[in-house]
Amino acid sequence: MVMISRIQSTFSVRELDVFLFRAPADPPVQTSFGIMRQRPAVLLRVTSAEGIHGWGEIWCNFPTVGAEHRARLALAYLRPLMYGQEWENPQACFAALSAKLAVLAIQTGEPGPLQQIVAGLDVAVWDMVARRAGMPLWKLLSADDADRPKPVPVYASGLNPTNPEKLAAAKLKEGFRAFKLKVGFGHARDDANLRAVREVIGDDAPFMVDANQAWDMEQAVEAGRRMAKHNLAWLEEPITADSAPAQWSELASAQPLRLAGGENLAGLPQFERFIVAEGMSILQPDIGKWGGFSGCLEVGRATLQSGKHFCPHWLGAGIGLTASFHLKAAVGGPGYVEVDANPNPLRDLLAAPQFVLEDGAVVLGDRPGLGVEPSMEACQAYLLPVSEVGI
Repeated sequence: MVMISRIQSTFSVRELDVFLFRAPADPPVQTSFGIMRQRPAVLLRVTSAEGIHGWGEIWCNFPTVGAEHRARLALAYLRPLMYGQEWENPQACFAALSAKLAVLAIQTGEPGPLQQIVAGLDVAVWDMVARRAGMPLWKLLSADDADRPKPVPVYASGLNPTNPEKLAAAKLKEGFRAFKLKVGFGHARDDANLRAVREVIGDDAPFMVDANQAWDMEQAVEAGRRMAKHNLAWLEEPITADSAPAQWSELASAQPLRLAGGENLAGLPQFERFIVAEGMSILQPDIGKWGGFSGCLEVGRATLQSGKHFCPHWLGAGIGLTASFHLKAAVGGPGYVEVDANPNPLRDLLAAPQFVLEDGAVVLGDRPGLGVEPSMEACQAYLLPVSEVGI
């Protein structure tokens, strides 16, 4: 558990509001399993009994209708569970909500969406508690008493398979120093893209690839061996995320690239099985998909204790990205935070002021909580109503 004895952590929530956004994806985001033609976002705002608010974000990229579904789930199940309750601290709230929704997750066959609404709420609650304490979240959650956070290294993610070298060149000019390419589109196309991006970013820049669960074991072994000549920092999700840790270990020993994953894992016991196994060298939990701060901090610290790298995953709007920065800053250690390289107005407008990139890293400030606010007026064109029919 996170130690927050330095502040008053007991809280209650008098209001919980849900905001749904959709913006065009231009260009569309291409993965080996599908294409994102829109950029959705679901934000939660909690307000304490004293009138202090906090923001969280729920993962909602897939399926296409996922954002609307999660927004309605949050209204239907989080509101009645939160109102009228006093919580000892955010971790207690996270644990209680997870337990209360566990049977419903089995009954509905939807553990993922329910875990995601709890994760987004957890982020909002931590933001609210830190604002009340007048402390930035990275400092509140840090194991030490550092006055200033260390720079958080980031990488430009989501380089699509269509002319990725052009986007890589643009991001290099913006100050990114590490890059990740989408693969899983056939040997010839993948290899051509790897060569093109490496030529742009140089021989020594950290360069990663993400297959998005595209291959079986035999294909993944072949791909790892074939791509190793490009001096890659890791190969992400080459096989399905639900493959047993032993299979990941087998893959790690059969080809030379380090393996990364974790965005599709859920629950500390599942993460711990992968942390102690040899296969996955880079752990990548998604703060809006499972765990929020309460869960992902434990994953991050266990990851570092095992000698592995902790690199939070994120592909969404600005609140979740900012939360990922604070998560990484609090945990510390080697690794990066993922920053989507593609245009996304919801990333830029839903977390103001925008982050500042300096030589491949982000330095967080001293503003309380997450230190950002959504520009709601600027996002009116993307804001959609959330139906409460049947809730």
